[in-house]
Amino acid sequence: MEEKISCDGGHEFKLLLSCPSGLSPSQVSVVFDEAYDRIPHSDSSLEHSISEIWDARVQQSSSLYNGTKFRYGGYNFDVGNDPKQQPHVSLQLGLTDYRTFVGTNLSPIWERYLVPSEDDCIQCQHTSSPLGNGAVVETSDKKILVLQRSNKVGEFPGYFVFPGGHPEPQEVGIISHEGFQELNQCRTINNKVSQEMFDSIVREVVEEIGAPADSLSSPIFIGISRRVMNVRPTAFFFIKCNLQSDEIQQLYSSAQDGFESTQLYAVSMSDLENMASKMPGCHRGGFALYKLMVQGQNKTFHVNELTCRYAS
Repeated sequence: MEEKISCDGGHEFKLLLSCPSGLSPSQVSVVFDEAYDRIPHSDSSLEHSISEIWDARVQQSSSLYNGTKFRYGGYNFDVGNDPKQQPHVSLQLGLTDYRTFVGTNLSPIWERYLVPSEDDCIQCQHTSSPLGNGAVVETSDKKILVLQRSNKVGEFPGYFVFPGGHPEPQEVGIISHEGFQELNQCRTINNKVSQEMFDSIVREVVEEIGAPADSLSSPIFIGISRRVMNVRPTAFFFIKCNLQSDEIQQLYSSAQDGFESTQLYAVSMSDLENMASKMPGCHRGGFALYKLMVQGQNKTFHVNELTCRYAS
């Protein structure tokens, strides 16, 4: 079931997919296809505004780079008829770029790109909607790691967030859809993109927090949240770290991407509850997914009864 939580401005979110039992890499696949690319809007003035907004942003900050991103285009969920069968999610991804994201999702007139529909993918078919990622990282002393964003970042400066960023097409050799039409090529690239979903979140944690990769467990996928403002989707994962919170605090001071944040917090569930009110909607949704996972672990009924909740 799609869940919507109402609060002010950028704090509002929807849970597009919740997997409280957590899905391993073998339970998550990807279909990468141009069918899931953005559909241009019929209003030519809206389309033209994308270039105008981007050019204005570049003039303000010459360091902006128009990199490619994976576009979220929906998912298929299969629990199967056999109760012993593991559930499986197939993510549907297209290709977009940062320029189009700035010109559609982050546009002052972003709502004009939306299509009135209960179907999330139809509603957002004209937006860039790059798929972000985030990680709820639990230390060996049962603390959750939260970053406070720098005041110099573009989105939600000063807010609390989980470590994260984006899976990167360039990491698997994708710059366009060309060259992946053959069936065997499609299978190969789909497998590579699927692996990138999990590899990328480990990279982000290492780069933003400073914890070495060998201290982290294999990520498990717990769902997708979407910030209502700017319709920004983010895939969330749960990762355990075998280091204590004080050890990670020392490593954070030399983190590769430490400039993106000003402080690292290691907090309890109750403290995290309070901090969530100062998170962007997509990350507040990530906290909601984590809470569903914790609640699911405390249940005694069969795992398949709590595997996924999804939009109808």
